[in-house]
Amino acid sequence: MKKILSLIMVLAMVLALAACGSKTKSGVEDGVLTIAMECAYAPYNWTQSDDSNGAVPIANVPGSYANGYDVMIGKKIAEANGWQLEVIQSDWDSLVPGVQTGTFDAVIAGQSMTAERSEQVDFAGPYFYATIVCVTKADGKFANATSIADLAGGSCTAQIATIWYDQCLPQIEGANIQTAAETAPAMLMALETDTVDFICTDMPTAQGAVAAYPDMKILDFSGTDGDFQFSDEVRAENVNIGVSVMKGNTALKDKIDAVLSTMTADDFNDLMAYAISVQPLSE
Repeated sequence: MKKILSLIMVLAMVLALAACGSKTKSGVEDGVLTIAMECAYAPYNWTQSDDSNGAVPIANVPGSYANGYDVMIGKKIAEANGWQLEVIQSDWDSLVPGVQTGTFDAVIAGQSMTAERSEQVDFAGPYFYATIVCVTKADGKFANATSIADLAGGSCTAQIATIWYDQCLPQIEGANIQTAAETAPAMLMALETDTVDFICTDMPTAQGAVAAYPDMKILDFSGTDGDFQFSDEVRAENVNIGVSVMKGNTALKDKIDAVLSTMTADDFNDLMAYAISVQPLSE
């Protein structure tokens, strides 16, 4: 009897280890794709109080729902693979560690596919191609700027741990760079309250900002000599937005890529335009 019990215990342990390994191999356990995002980075993602416009519940914030471009992309990936979608709210600085530890299967949160991040996680995608822009007040002293040279001496900020803050703002001569904003809404509020003269971000975030705050204006210097300067490699890394998964989880990466590969840049732009059209005026 002891031998039989021991054999049963060994078999149970083997099955348990196999079940744990299945998440590493496929990235999805029990048919549920768990993704994380800030739920506060419109138009990529935001929080709302109901399920209107296809919003999904936020699993760790009862009574709240997530929506936005990231949620819409997550739904497409889940539906194509026959998975349920679960959204977890997580702060920006916790997104990469959460993927590394397997707390969630993937992050779909407007993350640029930078070389630094690619050392920590694997990226599927891109699922959007963005551009670098600045945003200022439409009636402000920098409203007519046509290059970053025209922004000299202005006070500015961007979101923490982004290329916008770390590499773009320092290129502006004499820029009075303020403390980095912890979140995109905080960055926008700094501009709205005239704490800064302008901010630096990507085009979708800027478009969402102008939709929510009509007194703001986008300054797009892309394609001109007055644009921010990077190598082609660095620029590509930071305008391509990807889905991060655990290092080595090629099965999940491949399944996500299989879905994204069916979409064109126009498809991405159309979906982003829809997300901007349904985003709340305030979060």
